[in-house]
Amino acid sequence: MKIIAFVGMPASGKSEASKVIREMGIEVINMGDVIREEVKRRGLEPTDANTGAVANDLRAKEGMDAVAIRCIPKIRKADDRIVVVDGIRGIAEVKLFKEEFGDDFFLIFLDTPLKMRFERVLQRKRSDDDMVSLEDLKRRDEREMKWGLAKAIEAADITIENTSTLSDLRDKIRNTLENL
Repeated sequence: MKIIAFVGMPASGKSEASKVIREMGIEVINMGDVIREEVKRRGLEPTDANTGAVANDLRAKEGMDAVAIRCIPKIRKADDRIVVVDGIRGIAEVKLFKEEFGDDFFLIFLDTPLKMRFERVLQRKRSDDDMVSLEDLKRRDEREMKWGLAKAIEAADITIENTSTLSDLRDKIRNTLENL
């Protein structure tokens, strides 16, 4: 089984990349869904503040790889030739996946500038995207950087520049997966 994971700053295109992957018939395990499930289980509203607090709490109580640990059974259950993991947030998660899957684990970094990511946040209107200013997004970036996101990005095997159109990103994702 080959595991391909996406890493990137908030609103860098990970969810859009995952849509392309699903259209290709490949299963996607979304790490953010693990957090959102926990937010719901705790009876909280799915706001950015709540999802961030739950993510911090899980990592503080269970370790920086807590979300990845919860994803591994989902990955194994998929039992497909290729499984994609959307939303790596830290180097501890990368290390765990490399330990579990060895050379079958590939990490793809989606690189998108801050202002472009903020425009996307305003357009997509996800429940945990209650950011109304560029400063709000910067605060979210800082929170995720505390989880080891910068080191995870450095560990990427491949970088995809996501600075053009959605169609361009979709083509880049398809081509990258076909080459892997």
